[in-house]
Amino acid sequence: MIEIGWYSVKLFLKGKLIRDPLHFLQQTLIAVTVGLLVFILLAQAAIPLCIPVTLSSLTTGLMMPFLLKDFKMK
Repeated sequence: MIEIGWYSVKLFLKGKLIRDPLHFLQQTLIAVTVGLLVFILLAQAAIPLCIPVTLSSLTTGLMMPFLLKDFKMK
């Protein structure tokens, strides 16, 4: 399992893993931005910090499959 992950990291760093890296980066940045926005807005409320962290992580995690549904690898 570690060998497969290491192989993927080496291909990614060589630029041979993702067919369109700019599209991947754009979609990832969209999800990260929305998750960060949710976190910042909820962190302003007088609630424990674990709730904004959990909800922003859940939001980002739910968005990623939809944003990367057309993701293509080489």
